[in-house]
Amino acid sequence: MIRPRRSMLFMPGSNPRALEKARGLPADGIILDLEDAVAPDAKASARDAIAQTLAAGGFGKREVIIRINALDSPWWIDDVTMAGKAKPDGILVPKISSVEDLAAIADRLSDINADMSIRVWAMIETSRAILHCEELAAASRDAEMRLAGFVFGPNDIARETRIRMMPGRAAMLPMIINCVLATRLHGLEILDGPYSGISDPVGFAEEATQGRDIGFDGKTLIHPGQIDACNEIFTPPAAEVAQARKIIAAFELPENAKRGAIQLDGKMVERLHAEMAKRTIAISDAIATMG
Repeated sequence: MIRPRRSMLFMPGSNPRALEKARGLPADGIILDLEDAVAPDAKASARDAIAQTLAAGGFGKREVIIRINALDSPWWIDDVTMAGKAKPDGILVPKISSVEDLAAIADRLSDINADMSIRVWAMIETSRAILHCEELAAASRDAEMRLAGFVFGPNDIARETRIRMMPGRAAMLPMIINCVLATRLHGLEILDGPYSGISDPVGFAEEATQGRDIGFDGKTLIHPGQIDACNEIFTPPAAEVAQARKIIAAFELPENAKRGAIQLDGKMVERLHAEMAKRTIAISDAIATMG
């Protein structure tokens, strides 16, 4: 089943007001954060607050993911233990760089008998992860890994590589495309990283549009003010959905049942276009059910 992930908003686990507000925001998903947004001395209390928030429920159809601390931190085991018991839709793991990292998360979830419905998302934000992203994506063939997809992390990549964050992201595009190809090869999802300019709606729209066009399924956000624009950009336009339905209907005609390509509105349309049309319709219908 296709699930809309147009807008995935980070909310700090240490901010009770933000956690409460998350239930009413129009984002497709909420990422309850224990990492960057939480100070070291607030990690334990934030962990407790997130557990209580999930127990209270009220998120409706929104996907709820917990971002834990990285595996080189002293907090990750307690984070995973809490998440496994709280039963979010997923766990987002920062700075995943190897299959061994994924295995460590999988082993901990297995040790606590966490429900298999809890999926794992890997943040791709190190040089090693970029260079080995296909190997990481291939780990999804092992169901015990629970791997659902990647979140591209441009800020940490920029810090590590010294690549400058410039409008258009030209220097990062080869890395991004490499990650997109890896996820598609193995049937995974991939989300774009956040845009830091919360007072720059034009820049945000340009980057989100670019992300959509190069294959991201949605974008992670750091401010609620970015949600509506992100949803609009990643929602298939009505004309595109109508054309998709027209393509499907044309191939369903008896005279086209055995044809690999047909003429439609003066253009050649192949079966591969029908498959693309099916996904467009599916994501449009899934968005409609979100309300």
